[in-house]
Amino acid sequence: MTLRRYLSSSGGTPATRDPLDVQYRPERPGEEPLVSAVVAEAFGGSIVATLVDRLRASADWIDGLSFVADHEGRLIGHILFTRGLLDAPERLVDVLVLSPVSVSTAFQRMGVGATLIRHGLEQIAARPEPLVFLEGSPGYYRRFGFRPGGEHGFRRPSLRIPEPAFQVIKRAPYEPWMTGTLVYSRVFWDLDCVGLRDPVSAPRSSQSGIRREGQELGKVVGENELVEDGGGIGPGRVGKE
Repeated sequence: MTLRRYLSSSGGTPATRDPLDVQYRPERPGEEPLVSAVVAEAFGGSIVATLVDRLRASADWIDGLSFVADHEGRLIGHILFTRGLLDAPERLVDVLVLSPVSVSTAFQRMGVGATLIRHGLEQIAARPEPLVFLEGSPGYYRRFGFRPGGEHGFRRPSLRIPEPAFQVIKRAPYEPWMTGTLVYSRVFWDLDCVGLRDPVSAPRSSQSGIRREGQELGKVVGENELVEDGGGIGPGRVGKE
């Protein structure tokens, strides 16, 4: 039996339950180590979990926008929205960045990540940010309303992000003048969690950490084609759902 439950578009509640008793809700105080464990398992190492921890301590963290999947008291999934900036011609605009998306290995390909994403998007419905950005598989994220950012006047924060992977949702507060370059939180750059590194030409120091943790997570095939393969969805990665 699948865990998938597509939420209605009429608005969410603080917690949503799946038929197999999976609860989708905000992260609670004291659950930080449990979230880190889920993220580390999904990505096959500690770097993305460290990213979440450092975002939590940064000015770009937004309380209430870290969501978990709780299966009978065990956290099995996690998604995070944090603050980014759009460097628009008129002024800087606060936007949201969805990253990472993590699902425990035993619960992958069961709809947990998809339900978490839908739940999270419903919970941010009343927020003022006009845009949500992410890096990920265009085939996977299109179902949630994400579209290629470049087609809508937005520029990637790094050329190492494949153009099809740079995606955006326009929300109700969006206005046509809001175009420009996405600026990530400094935390993403400090941990080298932006785009994809070339394992041949990148310096050895750049190949350590996230690029070596689960090499199968997030490949670029040919020039632009992304393959969905792996346990987490995050910077430079796509996920198994």
